[in-house]
Amino acid sequence: MRHRNLFLFVAGIFFGFVLSRSGASDFRLIHAFFTGRDFTVAGIMAIAIATACLGMRLLKIKNISLSGEPLRIDKKGLHRFSLAGAALFGLGWGMTGSCPGTILVQVGEGKVLALFTLSGLAFGTWLYSFLLDVKKKK
Repeated sequence: MRHRNLFLFVAGIFFGFVLSRSGASDFRLIHAFFTGRDFTVAGIMAIAIATACLGMRLLKIKNISLSGEPLRIDKKGLHRFSLAGAALFGLGWGMTGSCPGTILVQVGEGKVLALFTLSGLAFGTWLYSFLLDVKKKK
């Protein structure tokens, strides 16, 4: 268990370093992406998606899992709130200049305003969980 946590910690540090050095945590670059002036962020996302797809496929073929159980990748269906959630995510990303992957990078870079974004992310996650529990109780 300790080796797994150490591996995940090192992988997270490496991921944050790559995001920082690529400029993915820079508000100006993200603003330029959303205004169509610079597509560096799109390239970063394309590389990340390709790497994740290849990595997940390799893990599935080799039957490698950090939990010890067989890797299962379930498809998530769309529901009536998918579009609203996607729009809210995009709006938040555009306003704050960060997605969930870059918030901690920004905090690590000393960008104090990212603490507000992190607080909003934590509150939104809590609210979603709360509303889901309310729905399940009905």
